[in-house]
Amino acid sequence: MTTIPTFETERLRLRPHTVADFEDYAEFWANEAVTRFIGGVPSTREQSWGRLLRTAGMWHHMGFGFLAIEEKESGRFIGEAGFLDMHREMQPSITGTLETGWALTPSAHGRGYATEALRTMITWAQKHFPEKRMTCIIDPENAPSLRVAQRLGFREVTRTDYNGEIILLERRETRPA
Repeated sequence: MTTIPTFETERLRLRPHTVADFEDYAEFWANEAVTRFIGGVPSTREQSWGRLLRTAGMWHHMGFGFLAIEEKESGRFIGEAGFLDMHREMQPSITGTLETGWALTPSAHGRGYATEALRTMITWAQKHFPEKRMTCIIDPENAPSLRVAQRLGFREVTRTDYNGEIILLERRETRPA
């Protein structure tokens, strides 16, 4: 079984999700502002529970996954970030890549937290999965996430349809973000 890492940045703690996170996690994924560009529909408690369990499964089976993001100063859960391989039914396929993703609670937006967390995770992934391409898919109306992706070295590859129009980006830099 893979040991799920924990990282600390200047302002954040990136750590494995726990069952104790569930109430905050369910509230997070029920927030329309969080889900606006991620499927567009708030999650039920049941869906959030399945998503929480999926985080452990991804680490167990793939050796990578998402980590909970905690603000060090307050100790509060503010989101998650990491890598997936969801075998999405889309063209071009991104199966087998490190699909990079992130979501933060609205009160944490605009503070550089996503970039700070993902720089750490990308550095870790480059060491542990140097052969894997990094991709991400972003709604074209999600300008803040597109800016984060650009800061991290992702560039647009194409626009395609995956439950609506998305922009497929790939990270082409080989040095840490």
